[in-house]
Order: sequence, then structure tokens, then C-alpha cells
Amino acid sequence: MRVNGLILFFLFLGLGISAELNAQVGYGNGYYGRQRSGIPRTPVEKKEPKPQTAEEIVALEMPKITETLNLNEFEQAVVSSILTRYVEQRIQLRLLELSPEKMREGLEKIQKNQQAELKAGLPEEKFIALEEYQKNGYKFKKKKRKKNKSKTEN
Repeated sequence: MRVNGLILFFLFLGLGISAELNAQVGYGNGYYGRQRSGIPRTPVEKKEPKPQTAEEIVALEMPKITETLNLNEFEQAVVSSILTRYVEQRIQLRLLELSPEKMREGLEKIQKNQQAELKAGLPEEKFIALEEYQKNGYKFKKKKRKKNKSKTEN
């Protein structure tokens, strides 16, 4: 009886130790266990996003504007050059860090000049459509498609 008790004791002791060893070591494969790297981890520096240039901003918006207004290549070039010029002016005005009153006055002046140039460079209906597009915050409106129900004649 004493021998059976010792065998059972060592059996349970072996099972307990093997479970602990596997938890610590991880079967030797490195897939289980403590999940720690031997290489110390240093904090990763967050990179500030690089500010976009006027050309990049306009390049991102032009496909939406072109699709919404159905612009041809000449009108695309006109709108792109005008928008690029005035976006650059807005960026420069923001870099000056003026008082809020002067900033507002400057932005209003830039907006008026931009509208005047766009009106001169675009046909009337496309200029009006562009104004509406800008007032809506450059949101793309999807055209609703009507479902054509075909009637079968008997």
C-alpha cells in the first residue's frame, strides 16, 4: 500500500511540475509560454503627419468635382489651376497667424476673388453647380437611378 501511495504521489507531482514547466518554457517552440521577446522594446515615436500642399489638396478633390460637374479637360484645367492658386493663398494666410478679424477679412477677400475667376472661366450652369457643391461642403451627391419596370403586353 505504501508503494502505491508513493507511486501516486510521484505521478501527481510529475504531472504538476510538467504543467508548470510547459507554461514557463512553452514546449520549446516559442509559440506558447510567456510571450516575451528577449529584445527590449523602445517607445515608438509618433510622426506628425506632413501637411498637404495645395496641389495635393486640389488633386484629391478634382475627381469628385469633375464627376459631379461633368467637366471637360479644358474646364478641369481651369478649375484646377484656380483652386490651387487660392488654396495656396489660404494656406499662406493661416501660416501668418493673424487676428481672427483680419483672418476672416482675408479669407472673404480670397473667396470673392476665387468666385470671380471661376465665374469668368466656367459656363454659367457649371459655375452655379460648383457653387452649390462648395456650399454643401464638397459632399458628393449620388444620382438616383429610376427603376424601369418593363410591362409585358399580352
